[in-house]
Amino acid sequence: MPFQSRLRRPGTRKAGAAALTVVVAALVAACGGSHPDSIFHQRTDFNRDVDYLFKILIYFGTGVFIFVEGILVWTLIKYRARPGQPEPEHVHGNTALEITWTVIPLIILVLIGVPTVRTILKTQAVARADALQVEVIGHQWWWEFRYPQYTMTGAAGKTDTVVTANELYLPIGKTVNFTLRTRDVIHSFWVPALAGKRDLVTNHTNYLWYTPDSSGSDAWNGACVEYCGTSHANMRFKTFTVSQADFDSWIENQKQIGVGSPAPAPVPAATATQGAAVATKGGAPAPPPAAPPVQVAQAGFISFPRDKMPAHTIPQTPLPEKLAYDDNLLASGNAANGEKLVSTGMCIACHTIRGVPGMVAIVGPNLTHVGSRTTIGAGLYPNDPRHLARWVKNAPAMKPGIAMPALGTGEYDPVTLKNTVKVGGFSDQQIADIVAYLSSLK
Repeated sequence: MPFQSRLRRPGTRKAGAAALTVVVAALVAACGGSHPDSIFHQRTDFNRDVDYLFKILIYFGTGVFIFVEGILVWTLIKYRARPGQPEPEHVHGNTALEITWTVIPLIILVLIGVPTVRTILKTQAVARADALQVEVIGHQWWWEFRYPQYTMTGAAGKTDTVVTANELYLPIGKTVNFTLRTRDVIHSFWVPALAGKRDLVTNHTNYLWYTPDSSGSDAWNGACVEYCGTSHANMRFKTFTVSQADFDSWIENQKQIGVGSPAPAPVPAATATQGAAVATKGGAPAPPPAAPPVQVAQAGFISFPRDKMPAHTIPQTPLPEKLAYDDNLLASGNAANGEKLVSTGMCIACHTIRGVPGMVAIVGPNLTHVGSRTTIGAGLYPNDPRHLARWVKNAPAMKPGIAMPALGTGEYDPVTLKNTVKVGGFSDQQIADIVAYLSSLK
């Protein structure tokens, strides 16, 4: 029995065929389908440069692979061992062959090296002078975006800059220069559908620029892609590309102080009674009544329409099972009382709301226009009363590791390590009032 036959195990051919089938299926699956968060969409000058360089590398790499493997297979077949064949002659070397396999890789490296260096120099160059300036500041675990070219007069004549959190607005066709800094550890800023990533390094400023010029108004996912602690995977944000007119309108709205829109009308008693009757019928609980829509006093474009956001940009994070809240209270939330609770309670220690005396802290996100944002928790949950109420009640249960303490009375707080929140805690009704107020800040 030949040596190879003795080593062959039963089923080797079947296993090899099965493995080949799996590999082919995986390759086909990888090449198909929709990949909205891919960098290869050519929506910006940055992505077009990267896509061009990638194609050069993949084409040359594929060509080299086919060429080398072809020679290898041809050599194995032509010079394979045959019965009765004498031992081949031993030679020291072939100078012509050695020069050839040295020169060819050198030429290939030059062909791929020149466009690589050119792309690096272009994407690392200084942005054009008329670019929109955006300061990106990374925190554990949320994003702060500042627009230093847009200012307004604040309290006591102080000049304030337009500041938002976890949502980035960019005008279509305008080059944007990002100044990247961090307040704590290393983070990495990435909107894959628009450009490559760039790190935020402690005590160092990095820069990134690109022009979103090949897509209409749309929403894009962004994230931190450098491990930065417990909630690294939950450090997300949304980017919205809008027309220049909509961007200008959004900026003007962001300059306004945090004045809530009119409080929603109270739920009629008859409606509440009718709802209770439906809830008891058949023994199944009725869904909580929807909160009346908040009337927005501002005119013009104030935020990206939520009904136009692609499905892949809408958060699907499940709520903690043990975090209970009575959603029926949300319909009767009192925004005026909520403003008092926010402006005189623990919120003033961490947040800013322009126009509210004493709320000037920068530990947490700026809440001046939080009601107009599409998400909360740094892109982790939709910004609606149901999720916002639970966030106020016990944020650490919804996002591990964050500095914001649990505020609901009787809630366990893993930050302060207290079994229950007693002093300064909010009841579910008070939380409903806070939600009504924050939702009105558009």
